[in-house]
Amino acid sequence: MPELPEVETTRRGIAPHVEGREIVEVIVRQGRLRVPVPEDFIDRLVGSRIGNLTRRAKYLLLPIESGQPAGSLIWHLGMSGSLRIARLGELPKKHDHIDLVFDDGGLLRYHDPRRFGFVDWLAGGVEQDPRLARLGPEPLSGAFDGERLYRLSRGRRMAVKPFLMDNAVVVGVGNIYAAEALFLAGIDPRRSAGRISLERYERLAAAVREVLAAAITQGGTTLRDFVSGTGEPGYFKQRLNVYGRHGQACRRCGGELRLVTLGQRASVFCIECQH
Repeated sequence: MPELPEVETTRRGIAPHVEGREIVEVIVRQGRLRVPVPEDFIDRLVGSRIGNLTRRAKYLLLPIESGQPAGSLIWHLGMSGSLRIARLGELPKKHDHIDLVFDDGGLLRYHDPRRFGFVDWLAGGVEQDPRLARLGPEPLSGAFDGERLYRLSRGRRMAVKPFLMDNAVVVGVGNIYAAEALFLAGIDPRRSAGRISLERYERLAAAVREVLAAAITQGGTTLRDFVSGTGEPGYFKQRLNVYGRHGQACRRCGGELRLVTLGQRASVFCIECQH
């Protein structure tokens, strides 16, 4: 599943091609996505302009400027979705479900083999939408720090890795990046969240920011289905220290990396470097 860096890479990739553009045509080839495409989707969009793209967690928000009440498209890529820039005349592929065609001959094309993603209409602000209202802070914002992790973890007996992946605690720290951040911070992912000190949580928050910033810079993590807004794969996978490397040698100490299951998710760690 595309994680926060993949979604941010997509936002940055498509923004220069869509911001300020007028939508002259909308093509819906397949509207039966995880959330069905709204019935008035085409009528709302044709003749409107796209404002400045933003992102909240793993949701892309495309403000729509038109004569109708203000609103935004909220787009989620699901398990295998991608948004790419194409040109008029480029034939759609099998799983290219939606095209937004612009006044300059370009188009934004949504591709999703598994159809677990969706696009919907967001009428109000993010605070009113139930999908967004209860999300925690962005991990690269000033609202996220070690003190927040420490405060929210008091009395929590769950393992620190699923705690870090809780979107009410902080958004966008998925399985890959949680594993990598815990390795950089030297914290055993099995350790009880409530038994970790403020000092160690401060190191963990810094590690989360470091890992995510590096992944965004390098285009996200190469997943089987993921491509950026320009159609290029991510390149962060070559730098992974633990994720997907169980049974291999730790890059830091040379010991064998171990695999456990936490919160129904596989987690790889180094028993020597993480405690």
